[in-house]
Amino acid sequence: MTSDPTDPAGPADWPGSSLVRRDVDPRLLRGFVAVAQELHFTRAAGRLYVAQQALSRDVRRLERELGAELFVRTTRQVTLTADGERLLPYALRVLAAQDELVTAFGAFAGGARPLLVDLNSPGLSFGRVLDRARELAPDCELMARFESGLTGAAVEMAAGRIDASFGRFAGLDPALRARLAQQPVRYEPMAVLLPEGHPLTGLDAVPLAALAGETVYAGAGNPRTPEWTDLARSLFEGRGIEIAPPAPLAVGTEEFGRLMAKKRIPVLAVVGFPAMPGTELRPLVDPVPLSPVSLVWRKGLVHPGVTALRAAAAELSAAEGWLEKPADGWVPATDALIMMSQI
Repeated sequence: MTSDPTDPAGPADWPGSSLVRRDVDPRLLRGFVAVAQELHFTRAAGRLYVAQQALSRDVRRLERELGAELFVRTTRQVTLTADGERLLPYALRVLAAQDELVTAFGAFAGGARPLLVDLNSPGLSFGRVLDRARELAPDCELMARFESGLTGAAVEMAAGRIDASFGRFAGLDPALRARLAQQPVRYEPMAVLLPEGHPLTGLDAVPLAALAGETVYAGAGNPRTPEWTDLARSLFEGRGIEIAPPAPLAVGTEEFGRLMAKKRIPVLAVVGFPAMPGTELRPLVDPVPLSPVSLVWRKGLVHPGVTALRAAAAELSAAEGWLEKPADGWVPATDALIMMSQI
C-alpha cells in the first residue's frame, strides 16, 4: 500500500508504524531536519541554539516514537538511513504547514509579531527598503539583523528563525529556493575595495581587464555566502582574475577591515559598500558587473511587515531605476531570468 505524502503522520510502511503516535512533537521534527540538512550534530545544535546533548536526546526520542533508526552515527560522520531519507520530505511539509499556521494567526490575533529581517551589512541599499517599510507600516515592529549572506539567511528562513532577507536568489540551492518567495529589487553595480596605496586607486573606475593577474577576495570558504563567491567565479572566468583562498570568518565591519588590511588584497564589493578605514572603493567598468538583489521571504508567510517590505522595495526600485540594466551591464543568464520573474 502506498503511503499518502500529505499525511503528516508519516508513511504507513515504516517499521513499527502501527505504534507511531499521530501527535509527534514538531520540536522533534525540527531537530531531525536540522541534523538531516547539516549531517553534523554540533552544527545542527548551533543552528537551533540548543545544547548538542539535548538535540541528540530529541532525535533518539523521535526514533523511539517512530520505531525507526533515522541516522547512522560514527565517530567520523553522520548519514541518513533509508527511513531517515523517507521521513525528511514529510517532516519538511509538516514544519512548513506549522510555520504558515503560526504566522497567519500571529499576524491577526492580538497584533502582528515582530518581523526579523536580515540586511547582511549596515549601509547597504537594503536598509533603505527597511526604513521605507517602517514608514509604510508604523504599527509593525520590523527588526533588523546584520549577520549573514543570503545562503545563511535562507537556511534560517526555512527553519523559521528569521523572516526575510536580501540577496542573489539564483545562487541558492534549488531545494531552498522551493521553500522561499522572492521579489526582484535591484541590479546593484559591483565595485572593488582596494587597500590604500594599490596602483589601481589612481583610477576613478577600474576596468575589469585591469584586475587581470590580481587575486581578489570574494568570500571563499564562508558558508553563509557561497552565492557571492559563485557570482565572482562567473565574473572572473576567462579574465585572468583569481579568487583568494578562504580567510578566517570575520564578523563585523571592524574585524573584516582589520583582516583585509592585514592581507592587503582587493575585495569584490558593491558600489554602496560602507567606507572602511585603510581602503578605497572604486566602481568596476567595461563591462559594469551587476549583483542581482531580490527581497526573499519564507513562502506562505502572511504578515503586514512583509506586505510593507514588498511595497517599499517596489516603490524604491521604480523611483531609483534599480531594475534598469545599463547598456554595458553584465549579469549571468540564470540570474537575468530569475530577476524577470517573481516566485
